[in-house]
Amino acid sequence: MEFNYKDKICVVTGASSGIGYATTNLLKNMGAKIYALDINPINLDGLEFIQTDLNKKESIDLAFTKIPKHIDCFFGVAGVSGVKTNYYDTFTINYIANKYITEAYLKSRMTVGGAIAYVTSVAGSYWDKYAKEYQDFTKAKTWEEMTALLHEQAKPDTIGMMAYPFSKRAMNHYTSEMAIELGQKGIRVNALLPASTDTGMKDEFELEAGGEEELLSETGIARRLATSEEMAKPLIFLNSDWASYISGTLLTVDYANQALIKLGMKKDRLDVKVGSKLYNLGFFQNILKKQLSQVEVQEEKELTEPVIPYNEELSTVKAEEIFIENDKKEEINLDEGLSKEDVEMDIVMPYNDALSTVVDEDLMPYNDAISTIKQEQQAN
Repeated sequence: MEFNYKDKICVVTGASSGIGYATTNLLKNMGAKIYALDINPINLDGLEFIQTDLNKKESIDLAFTKIPKHIDCFFGVAGVSGVKTNYYDTFTINYIANKYITEAYLKSRMTVGGAIAYVTSVAGSYWDKYAKEYQDFTKAKTWEEMTALLHEQAKPDTIGMMAYPFSKRAMNHYTSEMAIELGQKGIRVNALLPASTDTGMKDEFELEAGGEEELLSETGIARRLATSEEMAKPLIFLNSDWASYISGTLLTVDYANQALIKLGMKKDRLDVKVGSKLYNLGFFQNILKKQLSQVEVQEEKELTEPVIPYNEELSTVKAEEIFIENDKKEEINLDEGLSKEDVEMDIVMPYNDALSTVVDEDLMPYNDAISTIKQEQQAN
């Protein structure tokens, strides 16, 4: 028996690629009436494509003038990794656009029996533990208020990589809030938290993870990336009649990766802060820029720079020493608000021959290539 989507009005964002495309294609085969939103055209017939830039409020407003006044199901799939987008754009597309669409349109156009499913990420785990980091965004009511908060959170040219987990945690929080609020109106709200998936952003996630093997290490016992369709199917289930009593669920789809963590069989790399303004300081941004450029170079040739040793248990490498080594003894440029003493005493820069990161123990998920987040342990 198939899910009952025949003639249902379904809105899908990010419909032209990856999980969004797979979702749209499956819904089309089920007879749904689809309104596909994406900045890029979708190569599918039998649906209504609306070119939409989710980074712009005006573009969203225009799109919804072309969508029926009644919506049965919303699939918020669109998202960016932050590798090719800045902090503002990453957070806006991943979080602000979803919240704005829900507040401005879904609440008024959906009725009893309606269903909403957002695609967030396993990177958004521990959203409840670290809610203080993003709580101002959850309290903001309008697009303008959230944009203003972004300007307080980061600079315009801040690299978007840390905005990715930050935005996904905020979305998991928002999903839970909406499940309670809209549940009272008979509208279900859930989220899908995919693990590593073979989409158009595969290369970007490999970069963030530190390489293909490191990305595969997050695929549980499958040891392969999920296909987009393997994520689209549970997403479609969440909005289907078969899930009529499921709401407020953050469905992790990771082939037992979380089970391995809970059983103590692998390290938990997600229980860390991600919203610290430390990441937005110039010295850290420069390191990230080098990291991105190094990966681009690595695609053409092997890096030949010497490796600075790092001990996972106790690092004796000072951040300043790494700066000098990597910058060929150029002057260290620290932003206002972070003293030289802070760098020397509190921040350790792990280094490996592919990628280097400045981190604080509480700030960035551990991974084997983009190294650990450790504060220097003081023997005395």
